[in-house]
Amino acid sequence: MAKRKTPGLNTQSTADIAFLLLCYFLMVSTMDQQSGLQRRLPPMPTNEQKQEDTKVNKRNIIIVKINSSDRLFAGDQLLDVSQLKDKIKEFITNPNDDPNLPEREKKTIEGFGEYPVSKGIISLQNDRGTSYKAYIAVQNELVKAVNEVRNDFCRQHFGKVFNACNETQQKIAKDAIPQNISEAEPKDVTKK
Repeated sequence: MAKRKTPGLNTQSTADIAFLLLCYFLMVSTMDQQSGLQRRLPPMPTNEQKQEDTKVNKRNIIIVKINSSDRLFAGDQLLDVSQLKDKIKEFITNPNDDPNLPEREKKTIEGFGEYPVSKGIISLQNDRGTSYKAYIAVQNELVKAVNEVRNDFCRQHFGKVFNACNETQQKIAKDAIPQNISEAEPKDVTKK
């Protein structure tokens, strides 16, 4: 018996079809955008620099905690996220020279002169069970508070908001209103 030859499939255009399908799906599908925080980390210390333990006065720190139930505490007060910005603005500016709020230190700012700069530090602590959504919401409120204080400073001294200022004016505003946000490693913040 003669062997019959099995007919093969024509696969010459399979690669072309796969390429066209790939192009089609790339054009019609949407890519999810990752949300995140834009942060500039401090520069790495050089070998010559020594790590110093600095003692910070208790009145110069506000501890913002988010527990695993996404409840927010600023100091010892239970707050809603919408109230956090105003609390932080008051903490940074200390408008009434409250002895429980941060002290201010006169510093000479290059290109501006002397200005009382707040020694306030915002310490953010979150629980391992804190949702990412709550963490981002709190971070946004903290940054928004600092940005609003900088806008107020720029309006008062330069007659325009921070983003409309030139680089020199923005540097002056950053030196006068520093963004001192300290983040601790996540832990169980519900325990005292």
